[in-house]
Amino acid sequence: MSRIAYVAGRYVPHLQAAVHIEDRGYQFSDGVYEVVAVKGGHLVDEEPHLARLARSLGELRITPPMGEAALKIVMRETIRRNGVDNGIVYLQITRGAAPRDHGFPKAAKPVLVVTARRTRPPNPSLARDGISVITIPDIRWQRCDIKAVGLLPNVLGKQRAREAGAYEAWQVDREGRVTEGTSTNAWIVTAAGEVVTRAADHAILNGITRCAVLAIIRSEGYEFVERAFTVAEARSAREAFLTSTTSNLLPVVRIDGEPVADGKPGPLSGKLLAAYLTHASAA
Repeated sequence: MSRIAYVAGRYVPHLQAAVHIEDRGYQFSDGVYEVVAVKGGHLVDEEPHLARLARSLGELRITPPMGEAALKIVMRETIRRNGVDNGIVYLQITRGAAPRDHGFPKAAKPVLVVTARRTRPPNPSLARDGISVITIPDIRWQRCDIKAVGLLPNVLGKQRAREAGAYEAWQVDREGRVTEGTSTNAWIVTAAGEVVTRAADHAILNGITRCAVLAIIRSEGYEFVERAFTVAEARSAREAFLTSTTSNLLPVVRIDGEPVADGKPGPLSGKLLAAYLTHASAA
């Protein structure tokens, strides 16, 4: 089956999909995006994703290209045309094409791109055996709460992780505190059994899977706190894990080559993953 993309009002073959060379997303990273998981033909946590998309657009003062109801139709039609039962749908909205100038153009029309593709779930061995992360300096801008398309620091960090044989890189601020991964949120479980993840401030993206796991933690009555934690705390934690739309929840068993606790996935990570998978299947 040939893949189909939605670009600025038209469904076109994926290989022919294109935007103008002066699109501001291409020239200035002047745009936002969302990635929504598709499981069993349904969109996981669709409403929170669309709410975050609207917030990101508002923060960058980009006019939505269509209403939410119409956007939902486009998303579902793109999924249908690509035969995606399990995978992802990707949405990107830029400020549009205009002669290159840093200031906002007066007449540019926002451009919406939607694609969908099949994906496999994370390899079961990752949850069974755990993953490793490295730590790197956080060199990003100060509005990481906006899901903007300018991701070069994340790209460089992810590549460093891969070259180090790690699954992810945890970014660390100037105070030695973990912010988040290059495409994931970071968590630890302290020796006292308290679940810790950084509060959703400007230093991190408030992940939709992060929010779902927080809701599970609250409903199950686990002790938790939203605060920054240091690399030293992470290395001495009882457990550590990460979350994201595409990774679900994965236990972290090594940080910078050193084991977390006994170097094996902890019991709470397993319980939270099972609960999240139930949530995702029913969402």
